[in-house]
Amino acid sequence: MDFDFSEDQVAIRDTIRELVQDRVAPRAAEIDEKAEYPKDIERLFAENGILGIPFPEEYGGISGSSVTICMGIEEIAKACATSSLILAVQALGSYPILVAGSEEQKKRLCPPLASGERVAAYALSETGSGSDAAAMKTRAKRHGNEYVLNGTKQFITGGSIAGTLVVFAQTDPEANHKGISAFVLERETSPWQASKLEHKLGIRGSPTAQLVFEDVKVPVANRLGEEGEGFKLALAVLDRSRPGIGAQALGIAEGAFEYALNYARERKQFDQPISSFQGIQFMFADMATQIEAARHLVYLAATKVDAKAAGLTKTAAMAKLFASDMAMKVTTDCVQILGGYGYISDYPVERMMRDAKITQIYEGTNQIQRVVIARALLK
Repeated sequence: MDFDFSEDQVAIRDTIRELVQDRVAPRAAEIDEKAEYPKDIERLFAENGILGIPFPEEYGGISGSSVTICMGIEEIAKACATSSLILAVQALGSYPILVAGSEEQKKRLCPPLASGERVAAYALSETGSGSDAAAMKTRAKRHGNEYVLNGTKQFITGGSIAGTLVVFAQTDPEANHKGISAFVLERETSPWQASKLEHKLGIRGSPTAQLVFEDVKVPVANRLGEEGEGFKLALAVLDRSRPGIGAQALGIAEGAFEYALNYARERKQFDQPISSFQGIQFMFADMATQIEAARHLVYLAATKVDAKAAGLTKTAAMAKLFASDMAMKVTTDCVQILGGYGYISDYPVERMMRDAKITQIYEGTNQIQRVVIARALLK
């Protein structure tokens, strides 16, 4: 079903689909096996305007629509979750600038991101403040026309390769979450260190970095909004980015489902295709239903982002929660359908199952999503 996608959106999706089939899918297993960042895929996306999708045309981009971002992430994730993060994190790292940046900041900071000359990252989590983001310890002290940052950020997707980094830090530690401010760091003038890269279960080609800031200077001109507005901004950004994680989960599930469905038609046991057994048929029926339900929630949430509609926080949390739980269940069932072959790396479903797991964890664990949804219901 194409919902109400515009002709331009369908054209962008079809272009991405073709690129993914030709260039990304053949690389997916190698990217996972070597756990290397696919710089060639990043360049491919830049050259074809895919990294410009998160940005409106006035800032050098080609869309700025959440629906279009989700379509792109979904298509890429069908073949390679690592590669889908290149677009997802470009959006995540740019949202703070697009949401809270001044016109001057948007015109200065967005065009190099839209062209793919630079990639963005988003630094919120710390070792002791994951779900409890307000407990962050990173400090930013003002000295004249600049701030000096000190602290450490944990689990920062793309933090080691980004040229533009949005960092959240305490400017008034006594004020708790009301003392958090947001800053845009540009690597040339405000260099940070990636002290460690994590070895992970899935999304193995996407660098997940621990970042260290030691007296890193940031111009006041690169603060987003006023002092103390950072925590509110961080939550607003997550409302916008969570549908993208739902889209990633959706794509992973669709990729695994399609592979398992084709396998079941060809794999014979007891002189017939295993797709002829009712037990297998019921598994596919359940998976297809769950995928379709997730698709509707994801694109409902994305449509609300674009329309600046009420109730976004709840719907975005529902989309991320449902789609990621669905992806974990569907990929696990696809491994089961392939039996022993599903458990070995010659077949892609085991990679997809490993990749699906992170969608239940990052950008707010699914336990946090349930807290968000319940709060919205009980307000």
